[in-house]
Amino acid sequence: MIRRFRQLFSAPEREPARASVPAGERVYAVGDIHGRLDLFEQMIAQIESDDERRGPAQTTVVLLGDLIDRGPDSAGVIAAARAWGECRTVRTIAGNHEEMFLESFDRVEVLRHFLRYGGKETVLSYPIDPAAYRNLSLEELQERMRAAVPAGDLEFLRNAEDAIAIGDYLFVHAGVRPGVPLDQQKASDLRWIRDSFLDHEGDHGHVVVHGHTITEAVEERPNRIGIDTGAFMSGRLTALGLEGSERWYLTARDAIARAEEQAA
Repeated sequence: MIRRFRQLFSAPEREPARASVPAGERVYAVGDIHGRLDLFEQMIAQIESDDERRGPAQTTVVLLGDLIDRGPDSAGVIAAARAWGECRTVRTIAGNHEEMFLESFDRVEVLRHFLRYGGKETVLSYPIDPAAYRNLSLEELQERMRAAVPAGDLEFLRNAEDAIAIGDYLFVHAGVRPGVPLDQQKASDLRWIRDSFLDHEGDHGHVVVHGHTITEAVEERPNRIGIDTGAFMSGRLTALGLEGSERWYLTARDAIARAEEQAA
């Protein structure tokens, strides 16, 4: 779902809350990757370079969920995220697409839904023959998936977090239910909520950093920051950097996105 705004690149109507992260810490939050390993590898390089240039800090990278589906190499994205986490602090949030993927191994009705919304690309990024895939029943496909997907990948996704609070910021996949304390939020809302969160103008207790809903540019509001710029279709993957009360953005672009921006 794409939400369009009249002033995509202008400042919000109200000054954003001057939220901050604790002294000595630096945080990078990466938006929905959706199987775009090419963009994720670019983003890893950008973050590593940016972090080194800014000097020593206790740095945490937060992946906001939906690492998988729709793009061509979900298996590669998971492998890259796991490898990156062996080199530095990388914390992963569970998105709605990870939820569907994990449930699809045991529930045929979830697998059917999952395949319609980008799951086919995820399944075929593992060693499952495309020609054989077309002739498999859903039950047979579940058996192939159990054999093809490494246990380490499934463990990595099962261990993903629902929400991460750092200083004045709260990192979630989709958003929060307005008016509900953080410790009472439902996982389904954190992974799936949309309009009731997006349209809410009140304070959430934190500035909520989220993905899930695609916008053509970063959407920075006083109470939330949305950074899902539709990597799988736009060719642009966005990350937010935070240190003290400073904010900045990094963008990985594919060749098509770079050409479109140059032509604009």
